[in-house]
Amino acid sequence: MASDNIFSGLKVVDFATFVAAPGAAVILSDFGADVIKVEPPSGDLWRHAHQFPPQPPATEAYPFHLTNRNKRGIVLDLKSPSAQQVLEKLVKWADVFVVNTPHHARKKLKLEYADVVQWNPRLIYADLTGFGEKGPDSGLPGFDLTAYWARSGLLSMTRDAGAPPTWPVGGSGDNATAVGIYSAIVTALYRRERTGEGSYVTTSLLAEGVWSASVAIQAALVDAKYTLHQHNNPAGVGTNLYRAADGTWFILAVTPDKLAGVAKAIGRPELLTDPRFSDPAKAAANRHELVAILDEVFGAQPMAHWYEALNGFTFAPVRGPQEVINDPQLKANDIIVPLEGAGGKLTSTISSPIQVHGVTKVPARRAPNLGEHTDEILRDLGFDADGIEDLRASGAVPKVKEHA
Repeated sequence: MASDNIFSGLKVVDFATFVAAPGAAVILSDFGADVIKVEPPSGDLWRHAHQFPPQPPATEAYPFHLTNRNKRGIVLDLKSPSAQQVLEKLVKWADVFVVNTPHHARKKLKLEYADVVQWNPRLIYADLTGFGEKGPDSGLPGFDLTAYWARSGLLSMTRDAGAPPTWPVGGSGDNATAVGIYSAIVTALYRRERTGEGSYVTTSLLAEGVWSASVAIQAALVDAKYTLHQHNNPAGVGTNLYRAADGTWFILAVTPDKLAGVAKAIGRPELLTDPRFSDPAKAAANRHELVAILDEVFGAQPMAHWYEALNGFTFAPVRGPQEVINDPQLKANDIIVPLEGAGGKLTSTISSPIQVHGVTKVPARRAPNLGEHTDEILRDLGFDADGIEDLRASGAVPKVKEHA
């Protein structure tokens, strides 16, 4: 790893599964942290996510590489009494400990903060839950689909009036939450630099979802009513979805003071003097008619035409994943980067969304095979050959087969 990276020398133990919490560890690894991925003998179920819906099916384990690149991997069976000595050494080695095991199971496995902090008072213990640590539903399991999207209110608002809630993009809430956990960890590391003290930091999918929906939720706190979007009756006349002649939908999002410029740009300057739309109040009152006119105008030319005509205004075409990956902005801004060692079609991946000028991220390397670095990590922790053999004999670090 590059010696000049921000988190070079930072040691992270990732006990988490699925997406959000492991994703926070990925961001740390992008800036040089040494991350150890700890898995049970059966492995993180996310290793197989490319094989079950709603993820798009593929032969390559692309979801697992996305959330576990740059990590070293060890298998540890915490149900074995001998595993406690490995856990103790991992905690003493670590600066950051990431976990999302449900608390009732965490207690049985002795992974709670009180269990591990005794070995390392400077530890940053990062805890992710579905619905928060307290309250009547604190023990419920949660995915981003349920806790982030549905329970937060987001899913009720991402639809047109009269339409049922639709299925959200899987993992989108998880990845937003990953940035939140990362932020909590970095905040705690800064506090440790100032005080020398470790911290217990936490967030939840629910908290992150409510934060994402906070404009509307804050409105509810003052009894302002949220109105679902209607194409023919938009909240603002300059903010709507329109369809170009080639079938491409795009969002136009301009403030009232920009409407005059838009009218000229689309070749309809006479709309400015039309008595129905001659001032913002009239335009708002007659927005049904204005939308009908704009539907006809935008439907007469392909998206390429409107991309040029609307240059300088706030708009964006609605693109699918296959179009997004060819967007020149992604490679130009290192949003898509090369991925080393995964093989097959997995030659590139999505970088974390944070850039620090003057600092080059660690090149993205494939995720570890299940238990790939077990012996190496045990040696780093101070176990000799006999000690490692004893751990294997006890079942604490069993040999496993890679199934992903």
